[in-house]
Amino acid sequence: MSDQNTANNNQPVFSIDKIYVKDLSMELPNAPKIFLNREQPNIELNLSFNSEKIDEGIYQTVLHAVINAKIGTEQMFLIEIDQVGIFQMRNIPEDQFEILNNVECPNILFPYLREAVTDLTNRAGFAPVILAPVNFAYLYQQKQQAQVAPATNTIN
Repeated sequence: MSDQNTANNNQPVFSIDKIYVKDLSMELPNAPKIFLNREQPNIELNLSFNSEKIDEGIYQTVLHAVINAKIGTEQMFLIEIDQVGIFQMRNIPEDQFEILNNVECPNILFPYLREAVTDLTNRAGFAPVILAPVNFAYLYQQKQQAQVAPATNTIN
């Protein structure tokens, strides 16, 4: 009875159902030789995410990261990880839904991804890699501006 009252109530709902690592791989193509090199590696982070509806009011966000560490041209390690969250989002106004989906969900997932990368690099015998924070609000704002700019240019 309580669930029916909640369902009939049009109050906005945003909650986390599950956070998990869906896919994880680490390659050390030049081990053990790479451990003898004491130079600081160049670490490159490529980050992307997508969200999809998996059921009524239930959405999955996948935060995908590729961390590539090289010393010169020599590969130190390569990590690929998919950190996933399943979120309930019901009765959310469209403008707020977009922010939740494109800013808050990745923001919630990023610390988990960051911790997994730090732990994995440490367990692999390297100094822990601690990823810098990411401003998903800024990235969303850039994406929005990029979508508006082409439309503005075609009017001219």
